[in-house]
Amino acid sequence: MPGSHLPWFQGRGRDIRDAEAYEFIDTETGPLLSSRSLEKQVAYEEGSTIDWLREEAAERERKRAMRSQRGLHGLLALVLDSAGMWLVIILTGVGVGVLGAWLDVLVKWLGDLREGRCTYGFFYNQVACCSGLDPGEICNEWQSWSEFLHVSSIFRQSLLQAAIYIALSIGFAGSSAVLVLTYAPYAFHTGIPEIKAILSGYVLDAFLGPWVLLIKALGLALAVASGLSLGKEGPLVHVACCWAFLLSRVFKQYRQNEARKRKLLAAAAAAGVSVAFGSPLGGVLFGLEELDTFSNDSDVMWRGFVTSVIAAVSLQYIDPFGTSKLVLFQVSESASTWRAFELIPWVFLSVLGGLLGSLLIKLNAAVAAYRRHSVLHEWPIVEVVGFTAITAAVSYLVVFLRVQSSELVANLFQECDPSKPDYHGLCNPTAVWANVFLLILTAMAKIGFTAWTFGMMIPAGIFLPTIAIGACIGRAVGLITQGLYRTYPQAWIFSSCPPDPTVRCISPGFYAVVGASAMLGGVTRMTVSIVVILFELTGALSHVLPIMISVMVSKWVADAFGKDGIYSIWIAMHQYPWLPARDFRDKGQTAAHVMKSAGSLVVISEDGQGCTVRELDELVRRHSFRGFPVVYGEQLLGIVMRDKLRACIEGLLAEDSSMDRRCTFLPPSRADEGGSEMINLSHLLEEAVLQLRKDVPLELVVNMFQKLNLRHILFSQEGKLMGMVTKTDIVWLLTADSAHAGALADR
Repeated sequence: MPGSHLPWFQGRGRDIRDAEAYEFIDTETGPLLSSRSLEKQVAYEEGSTIDWLREEAAERERKRAMRSQRGLHGLLALVLDSAGMWLVIILTGVGVGVLGAWLDVLVKWLGDLREGRCTYGFFYNQVACCSGLDPGEICNEWQSWSEFLHVSSIFRQSLLQAAIYIALSIGFAGSSAVLVLTYAPYAFHTGIPEIKAILSGYVLDAFLGPWVLLIKALGLALAVASGLSLGKEGPLVHVACCWAFLLSRVFKQYRQNEARKRKLLAAAAAAGVSVAFGSPLGGVLFGLEELDTFSNDSDVMWRGFVTSVIAAVSLQYIDPFGTSKLVLFQVSESASTWRAFELIPWVFLSVLGGLLGSLLIKLNAAVAAYRRHSVLHEWPIVEVVGFTAITAAVSYLVVFLRVQSSELVANLFQECDPSKPDYHGLCNPTAVWANVFLLILTAMAKIGFTAWTFGMMIPAGIFLPTIAIGACIGRAVGLITQGLYRTYPQAWIFSSCPPDPTVRCISPGFYAVVGASAMLGGVTRMTVSIVVILFELTGALSHVLPIMISVMVSKWVADAFGKDGIYSIWIAMHQYPWLPARDFRDKGQTAAHVMKSAGSLVVISEDGQGCTVRELDELVRRHSFRGFPVVYGEQLLGIVMRDKLRACIEGLLAEDSSMDRRCTFLPPSRADEGGSEMINLSHLLEEAVLQLRKDVPLELVVNMFQKLNLRHILFSQEGKLMGMVTKTDIVWLLTADSAHAGALADR
């Protein structure tokens, strides 16, 4: 029976295995398989990867069968199929838009609740409570907790405000952690690394369940409102995919085809970004660049575009911000031109963004690895509560850390306007250096807070903290540049500015935008989508070129310290079966460099006499690996997947078959060599298995896995099995240089 008992995934870290859906066919299956067992279908198991070739072939066959139907019935089938697809797209877009708006309202109310309440309605946030007032008019309807409780002493006011601020922050974050840990552990973190793996074929349905959707949304609102250094943008992509997954379970065409389901999830992911940033075009480009979902299918891109637009329209219709605009951080257009000398501080910001972005990635990866192998891994709620207390206590002391990150970014992007109130003295010309110090202190504190927070047992995104860090540094550089101009207005470098320093020449608010784009480029390593998201986010269409320059330079600088962005690093730490699209260049190695030799594989050896059902059952029970090569003598017959074999054995046993009945994998034309009573299992062998020689270049093997979505390649010579390479081997090969590869993988 089995040749060697060494598993072909042995010594490869996380056990990422393959499975495939299979439906028994009734040709040449032997006398013991009834119609009941033939209809049985094997579902994909958690942790497996889908067979893209089989799924795509099944979808083509389904469409061919519909087109082959004649008359009104055939026409109606096509119309209903298309209508069902667009109905799911529309419902996905509307649902994502409504969820995003609900989260915005809840986060704003909970966040404002830490500092006060509305006198005429407990459930009004500060903006809603003070709506209708003229600019500069004092809002008496919104009261701090010390005012509401009639505390007159300044010292007692400070203690009360700080105590309520810290207590509610701890309560919100702790509640979020309890919900996640108790009801939906998959709801923690951002979710984008897992979504990328799922879209590439990884099976993780538990990650998209209804409880995950509910807890992710509620926990996200609590976590953001707690004031921790995190955002809701990345987790909204996860929420959108959960909603689309629930819809897909209602419609048969998605429920029975994993490839089609992933195309729907790709469209939902684009809608999630669209709602998170108010950027429908940026959402589509995010799916194209970061999720790598649209490159091979224009229909998927079109559906993602439609879903993003519908989600954005739904968000604007609800108007959670009360601005009647999708633009979250409006940039004033008072200075629509920029000067050549400004390229110097902008390039400096770009270099700094690349350096700090790379530093943030390394710090976050180191913290995640430390957390996994320390006592913190056993006490996640204690970690969340403790770190929230530290964050809230420090944040309350620094005015720019105390407010929500979204409010901070909105004010840093704004230019000084005499008709509007001065945001904590940011426009005071006599306090330039004090503001620069506070902004740099805020940025450094947020780098430390974000590196630790992104990975705790709560929903957390990294987009908004990254934008806030870059905006603080950018605004500080803008204030320094503006201060130099006011001090030396006649200097030659400022010759393109008006000679009167009271006339605006430099816009520190746009420096904040440049800093934010540079920091985003350094952390995520995205390019086009960042530019589009930022100019849709701010409305700064006249400054697209400086944003492009900052993203380009920051990516160049950050790539010098590692090619992978934050999401790719987390995928490598979890060892998800996701292959990056970057080119791989070998150094003269061949496939034998990563191939597992035939002697180390668990094989099913055919000798013409077959094997008993009992032996096959023992093989499946003893080994949890996903596939077994089948050989006849020394000749390779193919490979049988474990799920197929297990389902077949269960079907045989359900028919009260004897465990001593013999089976064969020989084709029907040769199966009579062992007797006509044997059960022929040749139909279980994989129909499409790629076979190569072991001396082919390693670069070719990697390219095949990347571009053909393969799960394994068999290597043979003159028909003899020489070895095998799986997708897991290629993942390890491409992530071997990562300092923390596999640090978070399940052992």
